[in-house]
Amino acid sequence: MNGTERRRGKRRRPARAGLLLAAVVAACAVSVAEEDERRTSFLLITADDLNCDSVGAYGSRVPDITPNIDRLASEGLRLEYAHVTIAVCQPCRSVWLTGRYPHQSGGEGFHTLRVPGVPTLPALLRSAGYRVGILGKGRHSTPYPDFEWDARFEAAELGGGRSPSLYGERAKKFIADSVAAKRPFFLMANSHDPHRPFHNAGPPRKGAEPPTRVYTPGEVVVPGFLPDLPEVRLEISEYFSSVRRCDDTVGAVLRALEESGHAGNTLVMFLSDHGMALPFAKTNCYLHSTRTPWIVRWPGRVPAGSVDREHMISGVDLTPTVLDALKIEQPSGLAGRSFLPVLRGGTQSGRDMVFTQFHQTSARRAYPMRCVLTKRFGYIWNPWADGERVFRNESQSGRTMKAMRAAAEDDPALRARVTLFLERVPEELYDFANDPDALENLAGDATHREELDRLRRRLLEWMERTGDPALAAFRQRDSTEAREAFVRSQEERAGTRERRRARKSRRKSDEG
Repeated sequence: MNGTERRRGKRRRPARAGLLLAAVVAACAVSVAEEDERRTSFLLITADDLNCDSVGAYGSRVPDITPNIDRLASEGLRLEYAHVTIAVCQPCRSVWLTGRYPHQSGGEGFHTLRVPGVPTLPALLRSAGYRVGILGKGRHSTPYPDFEWDARFEAAELGGGRSPSLYGERAKKFIADSVAAKRPFFLMANSHDPHRPFHNAGPPRKGAEPPTRVYTPGEVVVPGFLPDLPEVRLEISEYFSSVRRCDDTVGAVLRALEESGHAGNTLVMFLSDHGMALPFAKTNCYLHSTRTPWIVRWPGRVPAGSVDREHMISGVDLTPTVLDALKIEQPSGLAGRSFLPVLRGGTQSGRDMVFTQFHQTSARRAYPMRCVLTKRFGYIWNPWADGERVFRNESQSGRTMKAMRAAAEDDPALRARVTLFLERVPEELYDFANDPDALENLAGDATHREELDRLRRRLLEWMERTGDPALAAFRQRDSTEAREAFVRSQEERAGTRERRRARKSRRKSDEG
């Protein structure tokens, strides 16, 4: 004993007692490790720009399009009325991983969260002992820049996010490493398909693999919200070839899980971040913008081959549901709520509508929108629509919009359709049950005035409840000045107006 030990009257434990204590500690550690190994893991597989009705299990009429996703649906639960909260990549993923609306977390655009200290799903799972990994879309799925995944592979390491075999290899290694560490895992596997560039629509990404089936224009079905023109049909065939490669990726990741022997103890979810990158889908609030295929497989807990046609599910519900399923305490401040009762085949009240929104494009152009959806109707408020602003987004960069503009010169009906897309109107109301393609705006129809007023009230209540910055403008929605003031504030927040001023300044300088 040293002098300090003598003064405190401590006695050295016999060597045998020390060994016994070490053995007990080691046994406890093994017990904890074994318990971790038995805990449910979570695999989240996502598609990029996949329309819900492009999936076979959700009614696609394109032959043999998604065999792997369809098989997953047959092994679990298919949710028929599921919607993402915002139909653009990074903000949508921020909602998934926080359980909060974009205006609550500051995740409104292509940037990390602007509100500090918001709990995130990967951080909460790591604190609970999980290994956390991500394949693809890492920049768009990391809420705070200082968060480090245990394993992270970006698109360049995955054939431009279009190599199913590389996704399978990376998933296999991550799962094996987690098993070796005797820890449960959370793997977020994000396909970059069917995002542009579509297969065969341009130079392939380095390392990209061809899909297991390539579709011709004659094999596909043009969505009802688009005109059936030759160039549109060609682009749709390119899109569906990319859908097939997305399905190939889903299959590769699921095989990696099955070969690991841990599929029976893994909660699997599959969904898309929003609709296809074509007019009237992505970066909007239409039915085809936010409706997502949402499939849940959880052996022994979720009945195989089940379908839910009763409840409306929102992207803001993902985090609370996963935490609930994995028995992890939920943080305060969540806007979504767990739909675990639905997964178990039960009923859940208060699921008769969802709320969606839009803020800004990837180019930081601000086009604020708000929407409330029931299983039948959808009401959309577009405060930016003033007859002067013109909508610009990625969906206009391909063949489809060019073909629509050209054909619109000789087709008054198509010209009106193009004008609506580009300029919009402040209020839209659609009977999506009978008009899923949003072809007839009922906002000015007197026979639907009661429904319009009801949805306005529900949207107002939601804005009040969630602290939406659009609340004051919506209360004064008949005021052009109130709408303009709000939109200008959103342009300032997005940086739109600064770039406009810079462009004007450069032009003046050039002219001078």
